[in-house]
Amino acid sequence: MDNPRQTRTALLRDPDFRWMMGGAIISALGDQFTIIALPWLVLVSTGDPFKMGLVIALMSVPRAIFILLGGALVDRYSPKSMLMISKYVNTVLLALLAGMVFTGHVSLGAISMLALAIGFASAFSIPAGTSMLPNVVAPAQLPMANGMMMGVRQVTMLAGPLLAGLLMALFGDGSGHAAGSAAGAGAAGVGIAFAVDSASFLLSAWTLSKVKLAHAPPKAAPQAVLRAVGAGLAMVWNDTALRTCMLYWGLCSFVVGGTMQVALPVLASTVLHGASALGLIMGVHGAGSLAGMALSGVLGKFRVRNFGTTVLLGDVLVGLLLMPLGLVAASWQAAALMLAIGVLGGFMQVAVFSWLQQRVPRAMLGRAMSIFMFIFMGVAPLSAALTGYLLQQLTLAQLFGGAGLFLMGTALLAWLLTPMSTVADGPPPPAQA
Repeated sequence: MDNPRQTRTALLRDPDFRWMMGGAIISALGDQFTIIALPWLVLVSTGDPFKMGLVIALMSVPRAIFILLGGALVDRYSPKSMLMISKYVNTVLLALLAGMVFTGHVSLGAISMLALAIGFASAFSIPAGTSMLPNVVAPAQLPMANGMMMGVRQVTMLAGPLLAGLLMALFGDGSGHAAGSAAGAGAAGVGIAFAVDSASFLLSAWTLSKVKLAHAPPKAAPQAVLRAVGAGLAMVWNDTALRTCMLYWGLCSFVVGGTMQVALPVLASTVLHGASALGLIMGVHGAGSLAGMALSGVLGKFRVRNFGTTVLLGDVLVGLLLMPLGLVAASWQAAALMLAIGVLGGFMQVAVFSWLQQRVPRAMLGRAMSIFMFIFMGVAPLSAALTGYLLQQLTLAQLFGGAGLFLMGTALLAWLLTPMSTVADGPPPPAQA
């Protein structure tokens, strides 16, 4: 089914895909409430940005440590069952957070423990969620289905923070209270935000229960969990194309991740107009990502020669767009560059996820996706720390220019010295299986 319109129509008529997409919208929208409410609760409760960062880090650590284990369990028990369990766990955790705020029993220790538990649950929900779609739709429908799923998630990332902010503004965010007293009626909006996210997990668990795994692979004999993790790592390493792509993406993420997380806020605060400028350029980047995902649905499986060459060309273009970011003098200039970067990133995100889901044997997909996510989660804090250090030595123009040149150079070296430019779509040839 090569016609994008026919593929889209077939997907929208598939009840399993509709149930899955509906639940994904509900859950993703609810996530945005906690993303805004949790750091805000810590900040207004303690008055200490460092403690806020510490709590956010507590969510990241167990996710990075246990995500490979989560991928192995997903392959052993099915993505649907692991995703259902994680949704019920998160329902309880978010309800506890809401109850703490409503009753006025807010403490940094309790928030930290719940944040740690939420991060642990995400180590299982992330590989389950990213492995679920190939069990629901046919392989030929994956690029379109990924584009649609990622597109609606991007919409929730634009709308969710606005709704969460409005909710807390209407019902109270605790900012008028002294540090340490941000609970009860003064922070009712924060409690409601957690309650909304808790309800979204419960509702999305119900929609997930309606989904049938029509394309689930046959169950293999169970392995010991650590042996299964090792088998996943070996599978990725022994597949030359998969190994090359994973290493390449890790290196690119190391360069771009810190630049986006650290250098952009510095650009907004020192050159542009503060937080409002940062919100504008990140919002425009999000809109560009959404447009890129929509473009992937219109163009279908668009390739320049093959998948690997398309990825390399996309990174060269992103590098070119990064270089002038450090030279901008107005918000609209940064927004224009970030819009173009977002379009390229959104388009490539759909292509990468679809390629991984088609390349990896279905019985190993949970482990492969957990390795993919582990690369980005492990690299992100290192990249942010390095970027912060470099900003003490370099100007913004030098940093953005260097990041762009490094990304372009990495793509060129990958073209010349690795098999990246020959990586094609589809499963590996029999000799590599």
